[in-house]
Amino acid sequence: MTDTISQKQINEILWQACDTFRGTLDPTQYKDYILVTLFLKYLSDLWKDKREQYEKRYKGDAKRIERALARERFVVPTVTLRDRNNKIEESFPATFGSLYERRTRSNLGELINITLEAIEDANKAKLENVFRNIDFNSEPNLGQAKDRNRRLNHLLEDFAKPQLDLRPSRIGNNDVIGDAYEYLISRFAADAGKKGGEFYTPGEVATLLARLLKPQPGDTICDPACGSGSLLIRVAKEIPSDNFALYGQESNGSTWALCRMNMFLHAMDNARVEWCNTITSPHLVEGDRLLKYNIVVANPPFSLDKWGQDHAENDPYNRFWRGIPPKSKGDYAFISHMVETALEDEGRVGVIVPHGVLFRGGAEGKIRQKLIEDNLIEAVIGLPAYLFYGTGIPTAILILNKARKPWGKARSRRDKHLLFIDAIREFADGKNQNRLRETDIQKIVSTYENFKDVEKYAHAATLEDIRENEFNLNIPRYVDTFEPEPEVDIPAVRKEIKQLEKELAQVERELEGHLKELGL
Repeated sequence: MTDTISQKQINEILWQACDTFRGTLDPTQYKDYILVTLFLKYLSDLWKDKREQYEKRYKGDAKRIERALARERFVVPTVTLRDRNNKIEESFPATFGSLYERRTRSNLGELINITLEAIEDANKAKLENVFRNIDFNSEPNLGQAKDRNRRLNHLLEDFAKPQLDLRPSRIGNNDVIGDAYEYLISRFAADAGKKGGEFYTPGEVATLLARLLKPQPGDTICDPACGSGSLLIRVAKEIPSDNFALYGQESNGSTWALCRMNMFLHAMDNARVEWCNTITSPHLVEGDRLLKYNIVVANPPFSLDKWGQDHAENDPYNRFWRGIPPKSKGDYAFISHMVETALEDEGRVGVIVPHGVLFRGGAEGKIRQKLIEDNLIEAVIGLPAYLFYGTGIPTAILILNKARKPWGKARSRRDKHLLFIDAIREFADGKNQNRLRETDIQKIVSTYENFKDVEKYAHAATLEDIRENEFNLNIPRYVDTFEPEPEVDIPAVRKEIKQLEKELAQVERELEGHLKELGL
């Protein structure tokens, strides 16, 4: 078969494969089995494609073929099964095809686990621990042996369909598999409701944030709450070359694994993604200092409770010197971390926040005031409600820029103002979730780039304006979107009422005549 398979075809086949688990497992559980199987299938097909290429190039010379394969992005090891006496029972390549051939075995879940572990061990630099958070032999998740084997058998058969040939020579476009992975993650996020928002940022919002930050070749980019990596990848894709470095941190083990696989499938497997708690124990450090980046971007958990306030006062990296956020709301904990990890005099920060961040008082108000007085906040952009999975609250984007001059030394219009954009009313109305249209994204980005007032949409405020509002950044205080009610022409309305009354009287007379004719 030589015809290439389309993105839509792949997406449909993969979504149908989920039928194996629907109704028996929650999407937050079975997503891992589907996504890991897709990853294994892609690795196997890619390896098969590479082997065929080298066999053709080196005319069957086994040593040269193996040397060439050993220099690839990853290697496929051999799985060796032994009996109780350590005698070899059988050996086979750690591929999807090998598991498919053994799909009727009674220990199928165990075989899949062993195969994935072998792939991890052979590719530690890129895949270490990626599969350790998922158990294909789990009775609590997949049922007792008979049901478990049946489900796994169906799963392998779904991915073995001839039309799901994922070799690059068959796909034709290197982005197809990465995009298919993103498609599945987004569908799982939608099905998972509130939990979906923990690992996925809607594509349109990620695209908006990426365009606002305008990453450049050579940039280092970090997401300290990276989830499945979708936002980080979107930002990287804005760069017209592969000259960039990606960094991420994620506290949830299974989500961290999804991110590592997502990076690999997008050919960004050199990204450094750490499994850790960003606030209490960041791993992106060098000695006793945090690593710093050109761009820091995130969609952190909204108003996280118990974020680690008890560690903040003695933070070894002094991230909370502007103030310690309240115990029950960690928004400014993430913002403080992001600001401190942006490069001095050039770093840019883009963070998605709930609107409370703009106006809440107390400790948060003091931190906000300090950020404003330091002239770090460049723009506040209000977004529509129901854009994010599992929450209907409207959100905002904060853009912070460490290249801005202090208020007293500011010379450019951009440095002397803080831009407010009210984009709350401009979106495509969806059945369960709203979304930003391309025109909405373009309008926000162009307004931010122009940095000028737009009637009922944007306003560039001075420090004096903000002081007058007691450092409250609530957008309606700066952008007047009031639409006056149209004036009512009272005489015309009275005239229309009289005409209607005459017409009603005529109709009643006609009706009375008809009733008399009928003897009623």
